[in-house]
Amino acid sequence: MTVLLREAIGDRLRHARTNQRRTLRDISRAARVSLGYLSEVERGQKEASSELLASICEALDLPLGELLHKVAADVSAMDNVEVAPVDEKIEAGKRRAQEREGAEAATGGLEGGRLVSELIGNDLADLRISPPPRMSPALRTTIAAPKMVAA
Repeated sequence: MTVLLREAIGDRLRHARTNQRRTLRDISRAARVSLGYLSEVERGQKEASSELLASICEALDLPLGELLHKVAADVSAMDNVEVAPVDEKIEAGKRRAQEREGAEAATGGLEGGRLVSELIGNDLADLRISPPPRMSPALRTTIAAPKMVAA
């Protein structure tokens, strides 16, 4: 699996910032970088220059070498991940979905609400319908009924 360097760097920068419970605004001010640009760097949408990375790392009290070392480890780890081709996953997911539909038709019930993880895409057929969660009696008594106003 190919990982873009800018995405790996952005992930590590965001991880360092959120671990310190600091905001984008705080880091952007300390690093003297625009908030929007810093956000784009963290999301892997912009390539940061070495000067910009050094400034962000200084604002995070994170040595640049440590950031680059962690990014290199992340990229190396992702190189060893094997991903099945998308077509195989889709076909396997469709077969499982057809088997489930057959079982549902036989029992006449609906499967609990969950995503079918084997399918990829934004197809609404990937979703299953589930009944709404039941509320406890104690919770029902704490919710007041809407007040009716006489007309």
